[in-house]
Formats: sequence, structure tokens, C-alpha cells
Amino acid sequence: MTPEARRERVAAALLRFYKRVISPLMHTFSISQCKYLPTCSEYGYVAVVRYGWLRGGWLALRRLARCHPFAKGGLDPVP
Repeated sequence: MTPEARRERVAAALLRFYKRVISPLMHTFSISQCKYLPTCSEYGYVAVVRYGWLRGGWLALRRLARCHPFAKGGLDPVP
């Protein structure tokens, strides 16, 4: 397995962990809900799996930057 493939698998595993464990915990303490569909964690997972660690990570960071209280939200699929 190449180092790049190994990094992509680690990134995908971390995003799955966030989505299954950390995100539900955060929603129990916060009344805010996700503004976008798919959620940021799902978007990040798909972006990293589809485009790799570097470009997928960049797309996920751009998506997180768009997520703020004044965002309209809505459907925002991975390109």
C-alpha cells in the first residue's frame, strides 16, 4: 500500500469516527442543526475518498468555512 493510500484510509477512518461518535455528542449539547445536506462530516468523507487526502481535505475545509450562522445552507453535494 502506498503512503498516499494509507493517508487516505486514515483520513476516512477519522472522519467516520467523527461522524459516528463526536458529532452526535455535540448535537446533544447544542440546539443548532446542520445547515447543509450532506453534513460537513459526510461531505469531508466523500471528498477525501473521491479526490484523495490533499484535494479532498481542501474541499472539506472550504465547506467548513462556508458553514456559519448566516449561511443559507441547503443542498451542497461534493463536486
